[in-house]
Amino acid sequence: MSLLPTPDEMRARARADLRLGLPVVLGCGADQALVLAAEGAAPERVGALVDLASGAGAYLAITARRAETLKARAYDGDMARLRLPAEGAAAWAAATADPARDLATPMKGPFNALRGAEGCPEVARAGIRLAKEARLLPAVLVAPLTGAAPAGLTRITDTPSGELAPFAEAVSARLPMHLAGAGRLHVFRPGDGSEEHYVVEVGRPDRDGPVLTRLHSACFTGDVLGSLKCDCGPQLHAALEAMGAAGGGLLLYLNQEGRGIGLANKMRAYSLQDQGFDTVEANHRLGFEDDERDFRIGAALLGKMGVGQVRLMTNNPAKIAMMEARGIKVVERVPLKVGLTPQNEAYLATKAAKSGHLL
Repeated sequence: MSLLPTPDEMRARARADLRLGLPVVLGCGADQALVLAAEGAAPERVGALVDLASGAGAYLAITARRAETLKARAYDGDMARLRLPAEGAAAWAAATADPARDLATPMKGPFNALRGAEGCPEVARAGIRLAKEARLLPAVLVAPLTGAAPAGLTRITDTPSGELAPFAEAVSARLPMHLAGAGRLHVFRPGDGSEEHYVVEVGRPDRDGPVLTRLHSACFTGDVLGSLKCDCGPQLHAALEAMGAAGGGLLLYLNQEGRGIGLANKMRAYSLQDQGFDTVEANHRLGFEDDERDFRIGAALLGKMGVGQVRLMTNNPAKIAMMEARGIKVVERVPLKVGLTPQNEAYLATKAAKSGHLL
């Protein structure tokens, strides 16, 4: 094996750079551009990026969801590319990207949107995808380059295949649990440097029959703090208790906080909900889709655990569809209706009405 980083490892490095406020170099055929996350971008770096683009013209790329909120033209269908103003580009980009600033700076337009091949839309699209992977707001500053890129920056020239990275079990150990009794915790690490995921094995589940299984997405506020705004904590506890009572089961704890947008963006969504938007509307105003999670991860981990058929504890039909599509037979859907509170009643109603949950 070469000592040089693989494309997946370079991508992991690029995600870390974006989170640090550093630009990365993205390729688009013969074209290349500097890409900098709008969130937390230092004015000095934004100025240097704009200067380097010179006549090529730097711009801000946002998703179509965010563009819809701003009434900006999404000529590219899935995104809008907006020319930067002549003055105050960093502050303007931050205000355009972050809906928390919509009330403070409501007059951000009129927007000058690019269309067609101008500015290499594929680079912008790749930059937004990378910002999402880094759990940042899906908005990036793009500076097409006509010359060489600055030395020392992380460079990505490949396009992700869309296939799921392979998982390897890092370790497992015995774990006695208050709610579920005896069990083991398995830690799985993906090959692309993204988040680890966990499988809680309760008792001794019989792999020859359908295993009682729960795909549970991480929820720091609900699982740890006992938030009343969602039903995640009660669902987690009820699933573990049911597995303990049944003598076995698998709880897959997937690190996809906030439906895959990360804790910081989830808190931004909570702030928007305080302004009167529901959970789906809040995600859209941030620039995300209703649900950014990847349930293929659950199927992959079940395969690693030697499980081919499950009794799936869920209210979400999308989980069932993905399990079946990835070769995991769902013998039975086991409803998990717990945790209704006055504080989350509207949230659960929105999940049923807009996301198809069976509540």
